[in-house]
Amino acid sequence: MKKTDKSNILALLRNSEDYVSGQQMCERFAVTRTAVWKVINQLKEEGYQIESVSGKGYRLTEGTEDILSQSEIISRLATKWAGKKVYYFDVTGSTNTDAKRFAEEGEPHGTIVVADIQNAGKGRRGRKWQTLSGTALSFTMLLRPDFAPDKASMITLVMALSVAEAVEEVAKVPAMIKWPNDIVLNKKKLCGMLTEMTMTPEMDEIQYIVVGAGINVNNSNVEEFQEEIRQTATSLKIETGRQVNRAILLEKVLEKFEKNYDAFLETLDLSNLQKAYQEHLQGVGAQVKVLDPAGEYVGISRGINGRGELIVEKEDGERVQVYAGEVSVRGLYGYV
Repeated sequence: MKKTDKSNILALLRNSEDYVSGQQMCERFAVTRTAVWKVINQLKEEGYQIESVSGKGYRLTEGTEDILSQSEIISRLATKWAGKKVYYFDVTGSTNTDAKRFAEEGEPHGTIVVADIQNAGKGRRGRKWQTLSGTALSFTMLLRPDFAPDKASMITLVMALSVAEAVEEVAKVPAMIKWPNDIVLNKKKLCGMLTEMTMTPEMDEIQYIVVGAGINVNNSNVEEFQEEIRQTATSLKIETGRQVNRAILLEKVLEKFEKNYDAFLETLDLSNLQKAYQEHLQGVGAQVKVLDPAGEYVGISRGINGRGELIVEKEDGERVQVYAGEVSVRGLYGYV
């Protein structure tokens, strides 16, 4: 049986209010009773609670199990193009690296790469980002846009808004954005992102973009983080005391991203998303320190403009548009 059949059976069980007979599955998916029986047993081995009643069939009992797999992810997706193709790895080096490889092999716009464990994930300025099994949601989206390269930096902000909105919906907590793309909860980092662009040989068009995110979901305590980030990092479980289903969270992120990305394409700027982003932006009206290679300065954050640049009002009243690149912004007395 193909992986898609497994996902289809899982989706059918999840979306059914009653028992589903083996015969119904055979007829719907054109497979044998033996194939259905094998899939049901595989799902049980993976941790799904499935009731089997003679004469009635099978019923999925939804619990709080945090099962992350290709079949689980595919079975939940109802998006048009986000997650059009899904690659899942129990362990990988970096989902961004994987996504770039798949891009070079011709995989389509909307392909996602998801991993349970990342042991060589990439952060800004070449930092390593590692995750433990069962704790993080690490994924990368492959995009093949036809807009100009100077628009690409805004995609990171589109993903940041999408993750913040999904976290709020799934975990019921007020997720904020530390400009341009860190997701923070109670002033600690919940999620980091890295967007990478590959140009055509002529360097005048985008060949593809990969945008990766690593969300701390089910870490039980800060000791599970790398030592250098323990003072600034947190997870949804640490903040809420509850385990969060990572597949449901991913489903919501992709749903939000598809909607927000399509809104971005309408104007090729953030004007359609500016209000929503601003509502999630940490520290508007507060003092910030801009760590510009040309010289640090302090000012007041006044939110973003339509291009996603942070507007900072300096002490002399001058308003500077800070571009999301090698410039970092910090709260005057800490991470945010």
